[in-house]
Amino acid sequence: MGERKPIESWLTDMDGVLIHEGIPIPGAEEFLKRLKESGKPFLVLTNNSIYTQRDLHARLRRMGLDVPQENIWTSALATAQFLADQRPNGTAYVIGEAGLTTALHDIGYILTDTDPDFVILGETRTYSFEAMTKAVRLINDGARFIATNPDETGPSAEGALPATGAVAALITAATGKKPYFVGKPNPLMMRAGLNAIGAHSETSAMIGDRMDTDVLAGLEAGMRTYLVLTGVTQPNEVDRFPYTPSKVVDSISDLIDLV
Repeated sequence: MGERKPIESWLTDMDGVLIHEGIPIPGAEEFLKRLKESGKPFLVLTNNSIYTQRDLHARLRRMGLDVPQENIWTSALATAQFLADQRPNGTAYVIGEAGLTTALHDIGYILTDTDPDFVILGETRTYSFEAMTKAVRLINDGARFIATNPDETGPSAEGALPATGAVAALITAATGKKPYFVGKPNPLMMRAGLNAIGAHSETSAMIGDRMDTDVLAGLEAGMRTYLVLTGVTQPNEVDRFPYTPSKVVDSISDLIDLV
């Protein structure tokens, strides 16, 4: 195996890497500052499809982290990009929030519950049984099933919340149809993100806190991978996976000098 080329661009997960329960992780501000000063292309990624780029920019700013809107990449944007490539100007029944509906409007999709091309499931704060029932019937009638991300649970101050993957499992049980998941660990989300910033996988690195999504997606997209131990995956769990990250570090502050 030849010597790897230097890292020219960075992709980093948000929750567990830069922030934890609404508070910046020490080193995150300095890391982002170093990235912006370096002029290297970078993206902050999230599998959560609730927020738009503008919303996330504002949320991060309130926490003291300045990430320009164009440097934010979500599973909602990746999903919209995928659909624009696959079936331009299509129609969709959507269960989700502004992050997803805005991304779909921006690519010229029509949102409807009458004979849609797709049923698209994203993260939402309130999953209505009525909406799930409608999704099941539309899928049974031939709509194709897409989900923004496979995360079964999401974090909250009170504990775990059921997320897109869990609701997708309910719809799958009722229809016999599995969705196509666009978000991590699907390398499609990473490749689309790299394309968005004009970066190449062999000179890019992915930083994440989860072996099963971030590291796996980075690995499958052909990138270098850094696992930080400030989020989901604990040090004793790393060896249980059949693949390893390029490097395991304690936190984002250990990566500042690599930029």
